[in-house]
Amino acid sequence: MFLEKKWENWAANVRNNKDLPLRVALWNGRQINFGRGEPQVILRIPHISALLSLFSPSITAIGSAYVEEKIELEGELHTIIALGNMLASDELKPSTKWVNKWTNKIARAIQHATNNKEKSQAAIQYHYDISNDFYQLWLDKNMVYSCAYFEHGDENLETAQLKKIDHILKKIQLRSTSKLLDIGCGWGALVLRAAQQYGAKCVGITLSKRQEELAKKRVFEAGLNEKIEIRLQDYHDVNGSFDRITSVGMFEHVGLNNLPSYFSKINSLLTEDGIAMNHGITTTDVNNRETPYGNFIENYVFPNGQLPHISTVLRAMQKGGLEVLDIENLRRHYAKTCSIWANNFEANTEEIRRIAGERRYRIWRMYLAGCAYAFQEDWISLYQVLCVKSGQDSVHLPWSRSYMYI
Repeated sequence: MFLEKKWENWAANVRNNKDLPLRVALWNGRQINFGRGEPQVILRIPHISALLSLFSPSITAIGSAYVEEKIELEGELHTIIALGNMLASDELKPSTKWVNKWTNKIARAIQHATNNKEKSQAAIQYHYDISNDFYQLWLDKNMVYSCAYFEHGDENLETAQLKKIDHILKKIQLRSTSKLLDIGCGWGALVLRAAQQYGAKCVGITLSKRQEELAKKRVFEAGLNEKIEIRLQDYHDVNGSFDRITSVGMFEHVGLNNLPSYFSKINSLLTEDGIAMNHGITTTDVNNRETPYGNFIENYVFPNGQLPHISTVLRAMQKGGLEVLDIENLRRHYAKTCSIWANNFEANTEEIRRIAGERRYRIWRMYLAGCAYAFQEDWISLYQVLCVKSGQDSVHLPWSRSYMYI
């Protein structure tokens, strides 16, 4: 009775302040409304124990309770995420200072954790080696798992993903004589496009066995074994010299403390007149702190993942011996990409449950919708950063950005 009364008082406070279209259905049949109209979201709590886990409401707390099957959620995912964020706002939270104190301590410990090769490989394989069939159900046919590029805003996902790859290859001025290294090559879409459209020699590296297997199969089927080499390899272990280097959606796994050495490694692999491109997610918090959604992703999706602010990225690049030439913010593009992924995911619910299981289904359902919301709300962003070795005359570079759009 005490917990129910606390919830009723809290709900009354929310109704007076925010009038949220949310209904909580308790295990005993009672219903508590957080708004005065019809609810758009119903949160079902099958047991009293779940109330305790939700008494410090946050997207992480709600997402975790859903993943652990302590609660059920009915309604559109975007609305669920938005309501979760509203409930987590300071003026609506119950008094839980002791919870916040320990949560902040844990977040700071995670922020300063150091990644290494073994942790990175384990995290990558946890995330990507679920099943290639799993990813095929909601990605585009080329299985590009990174921010698409909507040149006009009305492209379908497949077109926008190809435009993203072409946008990158134009930015790095790929040539038929180029030797390209793609760090974190995924299922091979970028190196395949580079070899097919430009005739470039390519090396793609990944830490995911499933990605390596499918990428090699696609290279073979395209008749490009002479042009493309796919390796199961950590970037630390790459040797040689490349005049073009791309890293798309990979440096999020590197770790904040490792960023200077990561860019230094890229520098060591780049020829004197080479060009590199880093395409990756950043936080919009200037102190590199966790986003409101960060703890959920850390716990369930990307173990050991860390997002730097763009200023941290630029500083690390300079420390690594690279000069930044061009920066482009694609935050809105990633919000749209994640929204399409989430819709595709919802459309294939039953098959995804069969392939990945209930727990994975719940994790990824919350993850994709939450990412779309996080990009939309400017909690996180996506930057493409073009760079060369610092201290070069760079006479080979164009004077303007117009070549990127020809």
